[in-house]
Amino acid sequence: MQQTNRKSAYLINSLILNRWSPRAMSGASLTDEELMPLFEAARWAPSSYNNQPWRFLYAKRDTKHWKVFFDLLVEFNQSWCKNAAVLVVIIAKKNFEHNGQPSVTHQYDTGAAWENLALEGSANGLVVHGMQGFDYEKARKDLNIPNEYTVLAMAAIGKPAEKESLPEGLAKIEVPSDRKPLKEIVMEGEFREEKTKK
Repeated sequence: MQQTNRKSAYLINSLILNRWSPRAMSGASLTDEELMPLFEAARWAPSSYNNQPWRFLYAKRDTKHWKVFFDLLVEFNQSWCKNAAVLVVIIAKKNFEHNGQPSVTHQYDTGAAWENLALEGSANGLVVHGMQGFDYEKARKDLNIPNEYTVLAMAAIGKPAEKESLPEGLAKIEVPSDRKPLKEIVMEGEFREEKTKK
């Protein structure tokens, strides 16, 4: 796991503090033994009624599925995802399986599964980068995703590389980002807006 210079306001697990979303990847492939633990970690996420609404569609580079997934990406994301080992489309089933009723938390639950995946990848020294920069309708059509599933996001997974391997503009911003202070996101009692002075 790559260490960062991040500082937390309170002591937390370093796995969480050091997880970030780099883009520099080497282009090296991943074996199932390297990739599947990430999906296994996602499998154990909590969900309402244990419904487990998440589904992960993936393509490894140099396979027949790769171009279909790669062509979903906007040009900006293609510029660095070309060196990913795996591309993933993340979807969620809208209704509960036990009664067919709408699951209000299907996206929330799938977010928990995604975080498990990202943390497992980070712990194993891999780059895991989620993104919204792709064609959602094309993904639904080209990957035969039924209407009862919400298309949520894509992710790129790969082995890390030096940031100098990225296009110049991206190399400059290839650093772990900070986070908003707790007072902006945590409120005891009722809602209030608090902005940090810049």
